[in-house]
Amino acid sequence: MKKATDWKDYEIIATGDGQKLERWGNVYLLRPDPQIIWHSQIDMDRYPKLNARYNANGKIGEKWEILRPVPETFFVSRKGLTFGLKLMKGFKHTGLFPEQAVNWDQMQEMIINANRPIKVLNLFAYTGGATLACLKAGASVTHVDAAQSMVLRAKENQALSGLENTSCRWIIDDCLKFVNREIRRGNKYDAIIMDPPSFGRGPNGELWKIEEKVFDLIETTKEILSDKPLFYLINSYTTGLQPTVINNLLKINFASFQGESEAYEVTLPTDEGFDLPCGCSGLYKFKN
Repeated sequence: MKKATDWKDYEIIATGDGQKLERWGNVYLLRPDPQIIWHSQIDMDRYPKLNARYNANGKIGEKWEILRPVPETFFVSRKGLTFGLKLMKGFKHTGLFPEQAVNWDQMQEMIINANRPIKVLNLFAYTGGATLACLKAGASVTHVDAAQSMVLRAKENQALSGLENTSCRWIIDDCLKFVNREIRRGNKYDAIIMDPPSFGRGPNGELWKIEEKVFDLIETTKEILSDKPLFYLINSYTTGLQPTVINNLLKINFASFQGESEAYEVTLPTDEGFDLPCGCSGLYKFKN
């Protein structure tokens, strides 16, 4: 288990009954979380500073309920990285997964300690948390996501973090299609990051289930690793994919490489004094 710490602009104040009460800068939100199966110790719905709560009641539709004014964009920062957040229409998300900070720190350390230019490919890259972390550490990054709105927000976060002059390619495309083109082009990367969705459909109705597709995805992407790869990181929010499963996927796919793999649950601390599970990650560190 690895815990994301060193957040000053984010905290989990309370949890219970399938919900978590969070502070994002000066904005207080109540959001659902299926991992929280215990009862709350406080009445979170009546928390005096609460700005908004996400209603996941299927009878009236999923939506945000605004209780106190919420800026259209609000901001959080950590270790020199700044992110602009929004309440997403029809989704419980804000545009950032703060637990991933534990992986940002690891990636930055590996890039800095490599003492050479590092090319990173970030697939399913969302609003750019991992991209910005790698850019700040001195890497060049290719950021790929199929959603134009998310790529635009990632570019905004790059500017907010003062990283406009760093080397980043922004690609709006299906990740697997992009990887297959990179294979044909002969392009290589020293590090690959991916955060594939648990479930989804492609533009032509193609069904994506991570349990069925992730092994082949890793197998395909390893073809674009450079001759001196640095690391490979995969994230999963699918409860059925336990850390041991992720670790096995990495060990099998990278059996011909020199290095070591680890997989771990990623958590966030709560003000109540315990850790909230937030998915798992698998990391393969290559030896050259």
